[in-house]
Amino acid sequence: MANSKHIIPRLLTCPDYSFFLFGPRGTGKTTWLNEVLGNSLRLDLLDSSLHLELMKEPHRLEAMIAHLKSNEWVVLDEIQKNPVLLDEVHRIMESRGMKFALCGSSARKLKRGGANLLAGRALTMNMEGFSAHELGSRFNLNQALNWGMLPLVLNNPELAPDILAAYVDTYLQEEIRAEGLIRHEPPFLRFMSIAGQMNAQMINTQGLARDSGVARSTVDGYFSILVDTLLGNFLQAWRPGFKVRETARPKFFWFDPGVARAAAGWLRDPVDRAWQGSALETIIFHELRVFNQLSRKHRAIYFYRTPSGVEVDFIVETAKKRSGYPGRVVALEVKLSDSWRREWEAPLRSLKSQNKIEVEKMIAVYTGQRAYRFDGLDVLPVEQFITALHQGDIF
Repeated sequence: MANSKHIIPRLLTCPDYSFFLFGPRGTGKTTWLNEVLGNSLRLDLLDSSLHLELMKEPHRLEAMIAHLKSNEWVVLDEIQKNPVLLDEVHRIMESRGMKFALCGSSARKLKRGGANLLAGRALTMNMEGFSAHELGSRFNLNQALNWGMLPLVLNNPELAPDILAAYVDTYLQEEIRAEGLIRHEPPFLRFMSIAGQMNAQMINTQGLARDSGVARSTVDGYFSILVDTLLGNFLQAWRPGFKVRETARPKFFWFDPGVARAAAGWLRDPVDRAWQGSALETIIFHELRVFNQLSRKHRAIYFYRTPSGVEVDFIVETAKKRSGYPGRVVALEVKLSDSWRREWEAPLRSLKSQNKIEVEKMIAVYTGQRAYRFDGLDVLPVEQFITALHQGDIF
C-alpha cells in the first residue's frame, strides 16, 4: 500500500466477523489490516521462530492469546504456511468467541491440503492491486499500461523495472521454491515468460506445452499454480448457443500488467501498442472484478468470439437464461485509441441483433477524451467508464 505519509483508502471494508483475506504479495493486505485492526494482536508466520513453534505445537496459539477478551481480534498473517493451525483457530472461535483475520498470499495449500476452512465461520475476501477508482486523481493511465498498479511501483515509478523484477524473483523464491510446487524450474520459467507475453489472449495449452518443452498436463498444472497463488485469472468464453460456431478456449489475464511484463522478460525493452492494448483490457477486467466482488453482485463475466471474427471483449451476464426467457447481458468493447472509429461497433451491434439474448447495454471504452452515444451504444473514456462502473451505472 502507499507509504505512511499518504495512505490511500481501500474500497474493502472490515466486517464484524472472522474472515480470510487473500491476495497477491505486495498488494497492501498487511497495511490495510494495520489500518482497520491496528490495535489487535498480530502473529506473522513469516517470523520463522513463531512459524516453527506453532508447526510443532499448534495448541500454543491459545496460550499466546490467553490475555485477550472474548470478541477481540487476532490477525494471523501468512496462514497458508501452517494450515493445521486452522483447527486451533476453529476451536478457539467456538470456545472463546474470538474473531480472526486470516491473511495469506495463496489459498493453494489450504485448498489442496483439505485444510479446515472453518465451515462458514469465516468470510472469504480478496485484495488485489489498487483499483483506478481507489487511486482517483493519482491514477495515471499511461503509467498503469506500462508498469501496472502495484503499491511499490506507484510510490517509486522511477524504479518500476527493478521493483517488478524483484517482485517476480520474490514470487519464485517464496511461493514456488519454498513450497516445492514444481519439480524442475527451467520449464516453469520458460512457461512464465510465454504466459506473460500472452497476457489477455486466448490460451492454446498444446502450443504452450510445445514452446515450454513440457507435457500439456504440466502446462495445465502451471496455470493452476498461477491461479492458486493469485497471479492471474481465466476469463471463460461465453457460449450462448447461437447458430454459429463459438470459441471455447479461455483467455488468461495476469492480475497486473506490470507483473505480466516482468514475467514476459520485457522490463528493459519498450512494449508495443498491441501489448499495451492487452494491458488496457487487463485493467478493465481488473476493475470489473473488483466492482463485482465489492458490490456483491457476483455476475458471471465472459468474452465472446466466433471464428468469423465477431469478438466482444467482455460479456457481463446480468440475468441468466432460463425456460421462456432469453437472458440478459451487458456487452463491452475496449480499444487503445484516442479516437473512436464507428466500424469498431460492428461486433456489439451484431450481438445486439440476436434474438436469443437481450443486450441491455452496449458500451465501448477507449483512451480518448470525449463521451459519445451512437444509436444506443455508449462510448466512454477510460476514467469516465471506471467512475460509472463503481457508481453502479454499468451493471
